[in-house]
Amino acid sequence: MPLAVEMLNISKYFPSSGVQANRRVNFAVEKAEVHALVGENGAGKTTLMNILYGLLHHDEGEIRVNGRPVSIHHPNDAIRLGLGMVHQHFKLVPSFTVAQNILLGMEPSRFGLLRTGMENEMVRQLAEDFGLRVNPGDRVRDLPVGMQQRVEILKTLQRDAQILLLDEPTAVLTPQEVHELFEIIRGLAARGRTVVLITHKLPEVMAVADRVTVMRRGEVVGTLPLAQTSIPELAKMMVGREVLFTVEKKPASPGPAALEVDDLIVAGVGGAPAVMGVSLEVRTGEILGIAGVNGNGQTELVEAITGLRPVEGGQVRLLGRDISHWPVNERRAQGVAHIPEDRLGMGLNVATTLDENVVVSRYRLPEFSRWGILLLDAIRRLAARIVELFAVASARPGEGIATLSGGNLQKVVLGRELAGDPRLIVANQPTRGLDVGSIEFVHKTLVEARDKGAAILLVSVELEEIQALSDRILVMYRGQIAGELSEAEATEEKLGVLMAGGQLESK
Repeated sequence: MPLAVEMLNISKYFPSSGVQANRRVNFAVEKAEVHALVGENGAGKTTLMNILYGLLHHDEGEIRVNGRPVSIHHPNDAIRLGLGMVHQHFKLVPSFTVAQNILLGMEPSRFGLLRTGMENEMVRQLAEDFGLRVNPGDRVRDLPVGMQQRVEILKTLQRDAQILLLDEPTAVLTPQEVHELFEIIRGLAARGRTVVLITHKLPEVMAVADRVTVMRRGEVVGTLPLAQTSIPELAKMMVGREVLFTVEKKPASPGPAALEVDDLIVAGVGGAPAVMGVSLEVRTGEILGIAGVNGNGQTELVEAITGLRPVEGGQVRLLGRDISHWPVNERRAQGVAHIPEDRLGMGLNVATTLDENVVVSRYRLPEFSRWGILLLDAIRRLAARIVELFAVASARPGEGIATLSGGNLQKVVLGRELAGDPRLIVANQPTRGLDVGSIEFVHKTLVEARDKGAAILLVSVELEEIQALSDRILVMYRGQIAGELSEAEATEEKLGVLMAGGQLESK
């Protein structure tokens, strides 16, 4: 039986950045298998899949699909060959409905008129068939990121792709949604479809894949059946060294409250309350974790604390001062740092240079500007310091950052936000979409900031991350605090009960 996909001696070089993304890569996928492609951010795995899908063209090498040599110069070529790709960063039209996005270019019509009712029914049936239920009439812009991911997957399935390329498909899903997705993936393979899973989450690889290919620095390190490998071995192949899977941190020594939130009310989409009467405090020298299924008010809470969303009621205090209605720049001037969940949409401007990105939150300081004129040498020194301290690979002061990997982009955000020794760090999904090496670095950096006396509010949908880093844990459910647990009390079972809206049995 011919292979579903075969990529032979694929090379890709980006002259503008001097990066050899792929170097004579050989990659083969059998029919009806789930094949995981893993590697650190910047290892070249997404570049390889973009070549296969026609988003990039390789410099040398050959591609075969179902045993036949093919030329793929555009995604339309890939689609005609039966390939479909679900991207890590969504490619949806925000103003369109779910149904309009899924059926874009395939809309049912009669006498030249769109048949909205039939369109919605087609999508409803598709969603039910694959167990990914959505409301066809919802606007994509109003959906949480987890639901947008579902729309991306359904859009590909609607085109009857026989070979699915899933780029970090679980990056924004809850544990339950991940489990459901894995059942869908295994079901697709059982029906003869081929799935390539591009990921950095090794437990997921072990849970769903048949074989795994590991890439490092643009080359294939090896391909193994899952039965013949382990998570520590795969991590070592990815990073080139032993990786710590436990966070090393000493017990916290909390000081006075840095952040106090009292009876906070924050509006969400359409003006409906998204945060309803939340009260919490974060003390200096501790990490307070907020767990919860995505879409339960965590984003709105973070935006109210950092000044990105207005406070409708209640109060936010920083070191005893009421900052509820302060603009963002005043909060930053008083020591508030923000690591946003969307590093591309909010954290960075990838169309500009490294220098501009690291100074964007502090260009008003006398150190970096005088009489309204930017001091370029000082800004360049700041950029160089961040590159060195945070080991930002492939980044150079004065140059663009568009070609940096996700992990290195996150290091730029971390470097900018932590360079000024902030008093309060609000970290929202700080390791979303990162590989094991980058996650280890982010965790170590946050613990070091805690030990220096910073107060850290950590929001994450990753329970392992919440449990590993937090000194105390709150759980949010439908805009309210469902419960609080100490580090010692916070088992996965207890957190799961609170995340689902249940109550813990009293002692």
